[in-house]
Amino acid sequence: MRHPCILLPAVLVASTSGYAVTYLTAAQAQAVLFPETALAPVARSLTAGETTAIEKSSGVRVRQRELHLWRAPDGGWLVVDEVLGKHEFITFAVALTAGGAVRQIEIMDYRESYGAEVRNEKWRAQFAGKTATAPLQLDADIKNISGATLSCRHVTDGVKRILATHALVLKILH
Repeated sequence: MRHPCILLPAVLVASTSGYAVTYLTAAQAQAVLFPETALAPVARSLTAGETTAIEKSSGVRVRQRELHLWRAPDGGWLVVDEVLGKHEFITFAVALTAGGAVRQIEIMDYRESYGAEVRNEKWRAQFAGKTATAPLQLDADIKNISGATLSCRHVTDGVKRILATHALVLKILH
């Protein structure tokens, strides 16, 4: 007979991936955030200098230099990004106006076992109109959700980093 502790690590590893839910693909996020608008993909990687400037401006670490971007004909942007929840990544999309204000955010993939309340429309609506000059701090201008604190904090930080990316990099792209 095997000792029950031998099976425990395998069960724990398998259990974290069992909570993964895909709510929107990139194409579906585009359709939700920019309805009836054809977006053009934009290939762009951040330079070391841009990465440093974004981190300094936002106070949030840039994990990946490769940006996942689409440009709207009106100058708006769709940015797809990831942040770490507690243990797993949360993939989200941010729609920005040409001026760099948040139009809307959507949670695309949620892989954690709890905290998915960040998908709540009322919580996500708090970001609408925010720009790089907004504090974007949990319990200041963004309300927390009890039981989803890390997800709330990290999505908020991700949006703050994307707004800094727009202010420092995207607004100068034509």
